[in-house]
Amino acid sequence: MSSVLQQPEIEARVVRKVARRLIPFLGLAYFVNYLDRTNIGLAKLTMSEELGLTETMFGLASGLFFIGYLLFEVPSNLALHRFGARRWIARIMLTWGIVAAAMAFVPNAGSLYALRMLLGIAEAGFFPGVLLYLTLWFPRAYRVRLMGLFLLALPVSSALGAPLSSAIIQYWDGLFGLSGWRVMFLLEGIPAVALAVVTWFYLTDRPSQAKWLDEDEKVWLTHELESEASESGSHMSVRRALTDSRVWMLGLVYFGITYGLYSLSFFLPSIVAGFKKTFDTDFSLFTTGLIVAVPFAVGAVAMVLWSRHSDRTGERIWHVAIPTLIGAVSIPVALYMQSPLTTMIAVTVNAVGVFCALPVFWYLPSAFLTGAGAAAGIAVVNSVGNMSGFGAPYVTGWLFDATGNSRAGLWVVGAVMLVAVVLVLVLRSRVSPTRSAEDVGGEVVAAHH
Repeated sequence: MSSVLQQPEIEARVVRKVARRLIPFLGLAYFVNYLDRTNIGLAKLTMSEELGLTETMFGLASGLFFIGYLLFEVPSNLALHRFGARRWIARIMLTWGIVAAAMAFVPNAGSLYALRMLLGIAEAGFFPGVLLYLTLWFPRAYRVRLMGLFLLALPVSSALGAPLSSAIIQYWDGLFGLSGWRVMFLLEGIPAVALAVVTWFYLTDRPSQAKWLDEDEKVWLTHELESEASESGSHMSVRRALTDSRVWMLGLVYFGITYGLYSLSFFLPSIVAGFKKTFDTDFSLFTTGLIVAVPFAVGAVAMVLWSRHSDRTGERIWHVAIPTLIGAVSIPVALYMQSPLTTMIAVTVNAVGVFCALPVFWYLPSAFLTGAGAAAGIAVVNSVGNMSGFGAPYVTGWLFDATGNSRAGLWVVGAVMLVAVVLVLVLRSRVSPTRSAEDVGGEVVAAHH
């Protein structure tokens, strides 16, 4: 009989204790991470005029982040595997905070390009590193719901970050003698530096080193994770992970999902600002930030509910495919709405699709990747997927300049997400994890919560 079923009390206690210790802190770090990555979308509304940026130039500046990110993602995650999460995540946060704050002082487009690429290099490894770190602390049965709680930081960052950033730009213009968008970059870079210091003292690399766990809790968790790893077979080598076609296909699926995410994050403020021309509206910068927050707030709630449903049913593939399909169809529909309200409803449906797919998607690599191969494989999936972070803003910006509106760019978003749906269904027979004793045990324990 599974140890999960033999010791429901200790299992419930340990998972709850570890979740309370790690998820809120890592979620806060990811909140700041995503804010520093995407706040350029709100800065754009005033920064472009000051620096003389066209839509294509802005798209390039947004996208260059992901070139640096892509180049250093796999090496960074392997370094985390070697040096430990505490040291490496603290290093990542310190360097990205410094670079993010330095963006307040860019004098021209060229320096903006350089710092965006440096920001990508600095942030490389944080997200896949945290995902790898979570697999060292949580049994499989809990990973989707807890990953969903961690990833909740992403839509919450946009929902709270949009009005926060726009308020700083609008109301603190002139602080320190800087333009509002420069003040925003400076103030929003500082928390990452502070969190880097906290990370050094707060995180623990492995359960066996956790002073905040009782001895019996350490023994149970270490044994549970080791037995799951042995059931998955021998640890996968880096070379094997890098040559596994499933890894690269998952990367392409992630590319499709995040193509929609980054198009929303970088260009939604511009789309809302464009309502003035299309529908004769007149929103202030702060009001624009509040409107932009709505799809992300709704997406956050949907993400939590969908993750729980996936864990309750034990099904993964369709829980990725269905919301991605909804996202693919809804974004072109937004083009044909006749008012700001109906347009934002369609955009919100797209956001729900994207955010529901994300946490369940990240269960799939952990279904077959182990050991050092997991560090490399998860980094590859994240790297390939985040190439959309370059492609989405650049292609969308170029199409906007070429056509004078956002229609062509949003059609491309729908098409790319549709390809992701097809790919994840092709992967169904190759990755689809079946319900295990651990999954069932998770439900037994959940009933005792």
